[in-house]
Amino acid sequence: MQDVIVIGGSYAGMAAALQLLRARRKVLIIDAGQRRNRFASHSHGFLGQDGVDPAVIHANARKQLEAYPALEWIEGRVTAASGRKDGFVVETADEDAHRGRRLLFATGVRDELPGIPGLTERWGRSVFHCPYCHGYELDQGRIGVIGTGKMSLHQAQLLPEWGETTLFTNGVVPLNDEAEAELHRRGVTVERQPIIGIEGEAEVVLTDGRQLSFAGLFTAPRCTPASHAAVKMGCKLMETPMGVQIATGETKETNLPGVFACGDAARVPHSVSLAVGDGAWAGAQLHRSLVWPEA
Repeated sequence: MQDVIVIGGSYAGMAAALQLLRARRKVLIIDAGQRRNRFASHSHGFLGQDGVDPAVIHANARKQLEAYPALEWIEGRVTAASGRKDGFVVETADEDAHRGRRLLFATGVRDELPGIPGLTERWGRSVFHCPYCHGYELDQGRIGVIGTGKMSLHQAQLLPEWGETTLFTNGVVPLNDEAEAELHRRGVTVERQPIIGIEGEAEVVLTDGRQLSFAGLFTAPRCTPASHAAVKMGCKLMETPMGVQIATGETKETNLPGVFACGDAARVPHSVSLAVGDGAWAGAQLHRSLVWPEA
């Protein structure tokens, strides 16, 4: 019987586990090895780790966790979770079952990208979602925003801080007179011609044959939890401007007693540093729930 089973061994899950291990609690991490930022070569905006390969950050963090003898780490995919507070069972794809007093879903999210040829291959390399993570490295070059919905308008209004910006409405970004006036005030060019593909490093190809080159491209994908296990178990979801996330309270506990969630799967906005902070808070709250189970 583990004190806590953490489903997802990326930044939020490891940050939560660290708090629990330092409280000398038994922790099992089950991780499928699909970090959201696995396509990126550098991570930015995380104090003390700025510019470091995210795979290196992850490997160093895991090495530090493994110095604690109360940690068990399993590489595998969770297929189901059941039970109740102080008696949960987590099943994996290899048909093993693991028992724990508390559960933490730190599964991260799945990005639903626009279906534009060439975009997926450039995700995390020359197509991004967070200007704070990737805007500075574009060196104030031209920036394109590929529209997906209302969040694209927000991106386009913000991104001129990092370079001359063009918004591709692509037939899905609603623009009224007020929104268009604000874009004009921010110096944003609005391009209504549909996109048929992305080529080169960050070259947008339009249906009229034009090819527009940029230092980098941004888009706002719709996000959903990367694992269905929390939903299948009965955890409530909530809609956000960025997609769907697991609903939690201030202590990161879900609607199911003893079941917690943190990181990108349970908060917006998303970044490595925010995920780490959210995980650290969740870990402390999990520990408190073990100390005072009646609370």
